[in-house]
Amino acid sequence: MKQMIVHCEPDTIQMALIEDGRLVEYAAERGREQSVVGSFYKGRVVNVLPGMQAAFVDIGLKKNAFLYVDDVLHPHLEKQPKNKPSIAELLSVGQELVVQVMKEPRGGKGARVTTHFSLPGRCMVFMPKSDYVAVSKKIQREAERMRLKMIGERLRSGEEGIIMRTVSEDEPVESVAGDLEMLRMEWERIMERAHTSESPDLLHRDLGILQRFLRDAFDPLNDELIIDRERDAKEAECYLSDLVPGVKPQMRVYEGKNHIFQAYGVEEQLKSGFSRQISLPGGGTIVIDQTEALTVIDVNTAKYIGGDNFEDTVTRTNLHAAREIARIIRLRDIGGIIIVDFIDMEEEEHRHEVIAAMEAGIRKDRTKSFVVGWTKLGLLEMTRKKARESSAAPYSRTCTSCGGTGIM
Repeated sequence: MKQMIVHCEPDTIQMALIEDGRLVEYAAERGREQSVVGSFYKGRVVNVLPGMQAAFVDIGLKKNAFLYVDDVLHPHLEKQPKNKPSIAELLSVGQELVVQVMKEPRGGKGARVTTHFSLPGRCMVFMPKSDYVAVSKKIQREAERMRLKMIGERLRSGEEGIIMRTVSEDEPVESVAGDLEMLRMEWERIMERAHTSESPDLLHRDLGILQRFLRDAFDPLNDELIIDRERDAKEAECYLSDLVPGVKPQMRVYEGKNHIFQAYGVEEQLKSGFSRQISLPGGGTIVIDQTEALTVIDVNTAKYIGGDNFEDTVTRTNLHAAREIARIIRLRDIGGIIIVDFIDMEEEEHRHEVIAAMEAGIRKDRTKSFVVGWTKLGLLEMTRKKARESSAAPYSRTCTSCGGTGIM
């Protein structure tokens, strides 16, 4: 069972997801800084750069959005031309088009946008023009995968595409069909507004943080929702009643004297989870350093002395670290390239065990992650998709004394 703890302030909502007593996800959103990822805009092409195979699109934000050629071609790979055309053949300056934000604006960069549209629902992701059906890899039973794929093929029409999400496992056809119909209506509303509006214009904004978490991470049948503001609790209840009609979720309003994050142990776990050095259950440590290009994680035995066999001690420490690293990456929402410097192991079998532990940990992550493998220098390389700014970023700042280096 999971617990979703929600702290509400006049202009901020903070979400904490707890699994088996451990904090695994955290997110925060200020009302005036709501994420634009997933939002649809009607934009105007302001620059086409054949040398970069990209275009810049004015969508009404401070910085023009970046549109790469691959995000203009047909979303189904089999329907793309064998030789990629120049971006100048596909787009022209002044052209209006509908785009969807796939990456948040960060630093000096504008948002990254695409014409490969997708609308997430509870059971599926609806793709109006993708022309294929896929099933989440986290659904492993082959018979269930085939059932869902057949349902998707039967329900979709024309060039519609569908990805069946993990929650669709064992769902009746009626639930899946209802989800699809709701998403179709949403898409039609977006297109109707696009036909009547002038660019640049916001056509559709993705759900706020509370609704997104309820849609993507909350199981109304098994999980518990605890909110410390009654108004938001009522909104959550109304949203869940629309999302899963007939199901009464476990939810309540927190009325204790202490801060809700203190009462449920979230505050303490946030402090330790966002520290540079994190202690492992067995006495080892991991040290995390994030740079512009990648995140580097170092594993140390520290106080863990293990048994008589050094290889066994190292392997146990690395296995503890792999499980904790998978949790911390998810908690901090670390994206991009991640390099882990595990303690050197002699046996190939032990290296396989560590990769297996890491892969088992990231399977629980809703964000797409991939373990690449060991480099020639014995480092573990992995990647994780990054769309939104880190949840901690709005609440942290670079030290004015050391400039972020940690050295004086």
